[in-house]
Amino acid sequence: MSEEVLKLKDVYKDYFKIGTAVNLETLEKDKDLIASQFNSMTAENDMKPIILSLEEEKFNYGPADQIVQFANDNNMGMRGHTLVWHNQTPGWMFKDGDKKAGRELMLSRLEKYIHTTMNHYNDSLFYAWDVVNEAIDDTGSHLLRESPWLDTIGEDYIERAFEFARDANPDIPLFYNDYNESHPHKREKIYKLVKDLIDKEIPVDGIGLQAHWNLEAPHLDDIRRAIEKYASLGLKLHVTEMDVSIFNFDDRRKDLTTLSPEMEEKQAERYGEFFSIFREYHEYIDSVTLWAASDRYNWLNDFPVENRKNWPMLFDEANQPKESFYRVTSF
Repeated sequence: MSEEVLKLKDVYKDYFKIGTAVNLETLEKDKDLIASQFNSMTAENDMKPIILSLEEEKFNYGPADQIVQFANDNNMGMRGHTLVWHNQTPGWMFKDGDKKAGRELMLSRLEKYIHTTMNHYNDSLFYAWDVVNEAIDDTGSHLLRESPWLDTIGEDYIERAFEFARDANPDIPLFYNDYNESHPHKREKIYKLVKDLIDKEIPVDGIGLQAHWNLEAPHLDDIRRAIEKYASLGLKLHVTEMDVSIFNFDDRRKDLTTLSPEMEEKQAERYGEFFSIFREYHEYIDSVTLWAASDRYNWLNDFPVENRKNWPMLFDEANQPKESFYRVTSF
């Protein structure tokens, strides 16, 4: 990357942390871009339960430790992600021999897992933990989605998780993290869940807005309404997993093999608008994390359509800045 290119972390130093999701491959192949542009990292998958504890009583922190070491070496902060999720959690956690684990066993395992992991990463470079991830049902009237946690512990598993996390580390900010956070229906559910936690004096400090957005949705007014609604609770807000997909979620096309100039311009316009909103509300938002460093690698390749490339980030497949980057850094 040429020296004259602006650095996101410098442009936004008076607004919020600028982070990226990483794995061991991207740390190897994109290390110069990551160290140059960002001052915060989130482990894309390597701090999830299925990686850290595939077998009972065994913990494997090796891959995640390499990420933390990179953060230390490059003076970067870390967001811990994630302690409790219905996905990427090993099956043993929910079993007692051949039968389903009971509530007390599950609570004991949850407490041990949270304490062991947070104590392992009791480092000052960690500035937040996503304690519970994506617990809310997207549609219908039910608040919580069906999950093994709900099935084995009950509705208070979220409360217990935050209490265990606070016991493990009294100082670090604890977050509830979810997607579709700006959709009006889910916005109200997220607000209700977190407000109920606050009313019960459960130690929740912030809400993570994943911001997996696209060229059409969400509407800018819905983003503003969501930010204002959540901020009214008096909590920290982090943008935790941002990307701007070229495709709407229900778009199943597979014929695009490159990013067209029209799409690149529309994406740049959207990124510019989104970051303008983040700057507008930087009193409440103190961290913005992009869910990949560049288009070279990102989770939207093959999702939700197999064998389809996507181009959702600020840097292209050669790790060079796109027009979206210049819209984000020119204000």
